[in-house]
Order: sequence, then C-alpha cells, then structure tokens
Amino acid sequence: MVARVPLITTLVSVQVDKDSPVPFYMQLRNWLLAEIEAGRITSRLPSARTLEQQTGLSHDTTEHALRQLAEEGIAVAVRGKGYYVTRQDQG
Repeated sequence: MVARVPLITTLVSVQVDKDSPVPFYMQLRNWLLAEIEAGRITSRLPSARTLEQQTGLSHDTTEHALRQLAEEGIAVAVRGKGYYVTRQDQG
C-alpha cells in the first residue's frame, strides 16, 4: 500500500476576514493568486476539499475561488484531476 502525501500540508497563511466586504471566495482567490505569483504554488492547486478543511469555508465557496482562477485563465480544470496553474506571470 502506498501512502498518500498531501500536496499542501498546511495553509497557515490563509486567513479569511469575516468582517471584510470582500466575499470569502475572492479572499481565497486572492490568496491563491499571491501564492502562484510568489512561486509557492507552481502546478497543481490544492483541491476544493483541502481548502475547505484548511479554511473552514464551505465546499461551494472554495470551488468558486478555484473556478474564478480558471475563468481568469490563471488555472485550468482537468476533469477528475483538479485545477492546475496555466501561467505564473500576471504582469
């Protein structure tokens, strides 16, 4: 039996400001984008489930953040596999 190693063990820097006028999904999207731009996420993004467990946000909210990155062309969804970074330069 092969042990599974999580892609990201802890997303300690993800902080959702519940008092912010910025929607939760956009706060998460902004954090993911910053991680991509900093080179800390370079290929596969954390799954919606992983993000849900690490942030306490709903699955719909975490999926919305990932879909937003895909709509912006920053990530691409691969059916049955997850979301992957398509580019690292946002300038």
